[in-house]
Amino acid sequence: AGYSAFGSYTGNGSSNGPFNYTGFRPKFIMYKESSSTGNWNILDTSRNTYNSLVDVLFPNLSNAETDSPAGSRAIDALANGFKIRGTDSDINTSSETYVWAAFAEHPLKTARAR
Repeated sequence: AGYSAFGSYTGNGSSNGPFNYTGFRPKFIMYKESSSTGNWNILDTSRNTYNSLVDVLFPNLSNAETDSPAGSRAIDALANGFKIRGTDSDINTSSETYVWAAFAEHPLKTARAR
């Protein structure tokens, strides 16, 4: 808790896509459609320092970083999770299931200083 979170969501095909609770602001989000073939996608707050995150890496391909056209794979990184904004089939097809992994921007839940 406070370092990483994993989960799944069902796409709705809308730019007002599903919210995924992580309990922290994510630094790194990797996701993939699990109900059919598709690419792994990585978005992070190092390459996009403000919302929406649109610079996509594809770890299963040899492609270079891609700026998703018109934010088609966009995600908003929020204080307690992330919101899907894109409508591309790699991120938000209606009724399709996607799996994700997220890692915290500041992975300290509590401090125990003496």
